[in-house]
Amino acid sequence: MAKAVQKITLSASRDIPFNKLAFSQSNVRRIKAGVSIEDLAEDIARRGLLQSLNVRPVLDADGSETGTFEIPAGGRRYQALHRLVKQKRLSKTAPIPCIVRSASAEVSAEDDSLAENVQRVALHPLDQFRAFKALCDQGAGEDEIAARFFVPPAVVKQRLRLASVSQRLLGIYAEDGMTLEQLMAFTVTIDHARQEQVWEALQKSYNKEPYLIRRQLTESAVRASDRRAKFVGAGAYEGAGGVVLRDLFEDDEGGWLQDVALLDRLATEKLAIEAEKIATEGWKWIQVAIHFRYGHAHHLRRLNGVQIELTAAEQATRDALTAELVTLESEYRDADELPDEVDSRLGEIEMTLAAFENRPVRYDPSETARAGAFVSIDSEGHLAVERGYVRPEDEAAANEDSAEEGTCGSDGTVFGAPAAQRTVITVGGEKADDDGDDETIKPLPERLVGELTAHRTLALRDAVANNPHVAMTALLHKLCLDTFQHSAAGACLEVSVRHVFFPVQASDLKDSLSAKTVAERQKAWEAELPKDGDALWDWLSDLDDDRRAALLAHCVSFGVNALYEKSDRYGGPGVSVHGVQQRLAQADRLARAVGLDMVAAGWRPTVDNYLSRVTKPRILEAVREAKGDHAAQLLDHLKKGEMAQEAERLLDGTGWLPEPLRLADGVPTSDPAAGEVETLPAFLTDGEDAQSQQAAE
Repeated sequence: MAKAVQKITLSASRDIPFNKLAFSQSNVRRIKAGVSIEDLAEDIARRGLLQSLNVRPVLDADGSETGTFEIPAGGRRYQALHRLVKQKRLSKTAPIPCIVRSASAEVSAEDDSLAENVQRVALHPLDQFRAFKALCDQGAGEDEIAARFFVPPAVVKQRLRLASVSQRLLGIYAEDGMTLEQLMAFTVTIDHARQEQVWEALQKSYNKEPYLIRRQLTESAVRASDRRAKFVGAGAYEGAGGVVLRDLFEDDEGGWLQDVALLDRLATEKLAIEAEKIATEGWKWIQVAIHFRYGHAHHLRRLNGVQIELTAAEQATRDALTAELVTLESEYRDADELPDEVDSRLGEIEMTLAAFENRPVRYDPSETARAGAFVSIDSEGHLAVERGYVRPEDEAAANEDSAEEGTCGSDGTVFGAPAAQRTVITVGGEKADDDGDDETIKPLPERLVGELTAHRTLALRDAVANNPHVAMTALLHKLCLDTFQHSAAGACLEVSVRHVFFPVQASDLKDSLSAKTVAERQKAWEAELPKDGDALWDWLSDLDDDRRAALLAHCVSFGVNALYEKSDRYGGPGVSVHGVQQRLAQADRLARAVGLDMVAAGWRPTVDNYLSRVTKPRILEAVREAKGDHAAQLLDHLKKGEMAQEAERLLDGTGWLPEPLRLADGVPTSDPAAGEVETLPAFLTDGEDAQSQQAAE
């Protein structure tokens, strides 16, 4: 005969006057955490008590009930009710719904208290999102919802943002197929098809990190930190209908601007407006572009203007700000951290003083009539205006203008009145060829090597200019070769000094640390040197030895040529293979002498300047050298674009450099008298020897 199942009997519930209740020492909660008692009291006042108190009768010495009850489970709710009673918002005899446990129950009061606090499950974020969404649909605002549930408004915004995620991905998350951090990463775009496409692509990947999801969803957008975005401004971009992708879950530094074409149009339109204002100064031509290459004005003559003097009022303001700056710096010299208001004030003072230093320059009207200006955006997103450049064809008399007023040159340059101006857009960068999945280590593209060695040449110039001893040695070495050996082939120092320019260069060369340092030093010396030849001789004669050495080093540095050039292997015009080899070997020697460090010079591998320009095996080789085999294995399944982006993240801060930028060890070079040995550096010949041998066979 089957045994009867014993039925469970639940504890009875009843209303007990508040003044008959007391807090129990059996309550296991001691630490204050979560929603405060004050907030809980306000919530009870608004919606009532949602959960009964768990109580037990208090017994006297004889074991009889006293009529009062202690609360082992529900202490926070009791304290909140007590607060309402003290505020006279609740009667001290108000009936409180309670679950009454027997004083002799087998389960202890501590057991009940622990079970109530432990056997609970926090609401799933997806359920929280759906609940917040339902309240929104009922007319509640985000701030109102946040106030009701005592959470920051940002939490409500974040949960509601999950509505932008594909229902399919929400379903995957509900079944624990992805983490909350991964799900949140998809909210940067509302394109459900793209979201699902990215998730599908990551299914076979070892790396499904949220940052990689965000990167793939925003790969065709522009960061808000881009020079164009800063120049146009987010307000103007959005006002023109542009969409900004935002990440509510992490600091996105302003987000991503999705419509790049619109951003470019707004930037060029704003530049054109600025160019029209500058045209009123009387310039013959104005060339406008978002960004100019390094050395874009090297073939033009620069006018010498006169800096406009400060007015008496401006001078007084400058003196007062300088005194305030000295006072603040002295007062907070020993402070570990500046107060926010002081830090802000120091920034304002320094910015104003810098404006006084960079005074406008006045030019001779007869000169401006045949000169022009370049208008662009600098790396910080500010308007950059370079005035006072004369083209070779305009060196004739001012009345022999090469173009009529209001016409446009063949290169897009605007002449004459502002109304006739047009903007010329210069788009930098180039797309790398798709190398497929070839696993061989191919030579670096010659154009890329040219760009890398341009970076190295600039950094080497800066280093030589800062080391007069090495500059003097290099100069004397070149003069001795010219005087005694009559061998100038492949030299890395053009002592004429012939200014060596960069026909092949990366788009970021102009904004590099070395370029800025060299330009600032050039500008400082130009401001000191007399323009007249005779006056210059006298000035140089009076110069002390240290300053003379510094000036010599600066001048010598402009002859540094560490560039790789494509050579003609068949004896045509241009530099020979042997000449390139000798030049690069001498450049290595010079780099060792000055201790050149391209990492300290500001170069780091990025998608644009290296990783998208080389083959996948080259990318893996770089990661393997910098981070080890394990890191490279995490990338070997990725497509070229994704691999390049992930490699940029992994290589950041490692100090890794491609071969053309590394400081080579001292290796004897071939004897110039031995003839032109047809060899090139390893990074240009990897794989070529085998191909040549096969061709010979």
